[in-house]
Amino acid sequence: MYHELLRDASFWLFLFSVDQDLAKKAREKACSCGGRLHCANYPRKPRGGPEDLPEQYRWRLSFCCERDGCRKRVTPPSVRFLGAKVYLGAVVILVSVMRQGPSPRRVRELSRLFDADRRTIARWQVFWSEHFPQTPFWKVERGRLVPAVEILCLPRSLLEAFVRTDDDRQGWKQLLCFLSPITITGGLEI
Repeated sequence: MYHELLRDASFWLFLFSVDQDLAKKAREKACSCGGRLHCANYPRKPRGGPEDLPEQYRWRLSFCCERDGCRKRVTPPSVRFLGAKVYLGAVVILVSVMRQGPSPRRVRELSRLFDADRRTIARWQVFWSEHFPQTPFWKVERGRLVPAVEILCLPRSLLEAFVRTDDDRQGWKQLLCFLSPITITGGLEI
């Protein structure tokens, strides 16, 4: 199932390469003031992935403007991190999907697999069922999904809308790219 894919280190390297592409595009655009962007990556402590993630995975790709007086930070969208959450984005989605349906045994198993306690999992459920459907981002973007995604079954219906072929990696990539705008400041308000 999906959790086996998330334990595969090559999957995380694949997502890192997608983040590098997103960062390259952001850097090419330059700062809004016209200044060049310099590397200003910052540390993250990602949780929930395999223990053998490479060191570069512990950094959020980011830039800052070279011009004195500006120095604005430009952080591109990410497919690895879901906003300020400390758990990896794919883990937040997968655990929330697997948690749908009442089962204390299922919560214990998820906690063990992804090192997330039941309160954290409960917060993710609230995010997907109550907060996410009310965001301007979702209200605009849901109309672009075919087939339509059931709000009551988020995030399971969202995952099924993207990961529906034999190529799980591509489906996950498309889903995480779809959600990548919410990984930056103000992204849920887009």
